[in-house]
Amino acid sequence: MERLSGLDAFFLYLETPAQPMNVCCVLELDTSTMPGGYRYKRFHAALARHLQAVPEFRMKLADTQLNLDHPVWVDDEGFELRRHVHRVGLPAPGGRHELAEMCGHIAGLALDRDRPLWEMWVIEGGARNDSVTVMLKVHHAVVDGVGGANLLAHLCSFQADGPVPLPARGAGPGHPLQIATSGLMGFALRPLRLATVVPATIRTLAQTVLRAREGRTMAAPFSAPPTPFNGNVTRHRNVAFTQLDMRDVKRVKQRFGVTVNDVVVALCAGVLRRFLLERGELPDTPLVATVPVSVHEKSDRPGRNQTTWMFCRVASQIGDPAERIRAIAKGNAAAKDHTAAVGPTLLHDWTQFGGPTMFSSLPRIPISRSPAYNLILSNVPGPQTQLYFLGCRVDAMCPLGPILGGA
Repeated sequence: MERLSGLDAFFLYLETPAQPMNVCCVLELDTSTMPGGYRYKRFHAALARHLQAVPEFRMKLADTQLNLDHPVWVDDEGFELRRHVHRVGLPAPGGRHELAEMCGHIAGLALDRDRPLWEMWVIEGGARNDSVTVMLKVHHAVVDGVGGANLLAHLCSFQADGPVPLPARGAGPGHPLQIATSGLMGFALRPLRLATVVPATIRTLAQTVLRAREGRTMAAPFSAPPTPFNGNVTRHRNVAFTQLDMRDVKRVKQRFGVTVNDVVVALCAGVLRRFLLERGELPDTPLVATVPVSVHEKSDRPGRNQTTWMFCRVASQIGDPAERIRAIAKGNAAAKDHTAAVGPTLLHDWTQFGGPTMFSSLPRIPISRSPAYNLILSNVPGPQTQLYFLGCRVDAMCPLGPILGGA
């Protein structure tokens, strides 16, 4: 068995019927490259052959009332692939609008916690006869952004007829007594862990005060202005896709001497500014975005989510696009430096002490005049070479993250 970290379990505890913690990826596939030609049964069989290399697809949650720690992952001895793969047809005319509506519906459906926490939806009937869209949905307790990319890598290859990856070891079984005993040991060690985390937190707070005096801090949580899109959410999701030429993004990057992430934030800031101006609801102060930051290469903590968050001002109050992107770049540089000073493990360490009662109450807290943040912004570098998903050429890849109440 494998114990969930506090950060992994955080996404379980935070989940509500209106707030499913699903991490999704939409892949548009060219089926003309599939060896032997595309047939759903052939596609399904190819997936079955690859599953032995992806233990995340075969493990499920296990817990007991005597467990004083977070739940564990165990191998699902009754695993059935057919319960996780769904075949659906796209309504006519089968365009981007219909696809976006279907993806929004799928993203809002919670996963069954009695089974491994993932689903794959094979969406047929698009405008092109030689295309299929696949939507892969995995619970955030299983993967973060980087983990999701690594999971996808086991289903992809650089050639249409690439080899099947080697089997990987699973989480193993877990007896209720074993779960309770190891949970008791973990609970007993919490005071020792707290004695380590508190001094690190005090040092971080002291450093933040010094940075604030010098104007070198990221945006503070709960400093975001209220907007019409910061409120309670339902499980219904609206999805939209767009594409940009990376060469255009890099031209802007080079022109202003900024990063690709700065350009992405500036694009979003401009769109949000226009939207709020048209409604007559643009705040005088900048919107605040929270940006997930991967710490996989810096953290030595266990768990599948290796992430921290930084808070960025998106300069939505600035009308001039050139001035806006410069302000964003300056703010992002300070936010990155501040996040690095906080360290890669502080968030992970504190979530170890939280439980379902504490975290499950967060979605029910009334949203104040100053939300924790206004929106989530994330961008992940895509593959640099052509990929084939179970033999089908990948033409596009669009990630969809969970939506939290208030943002």
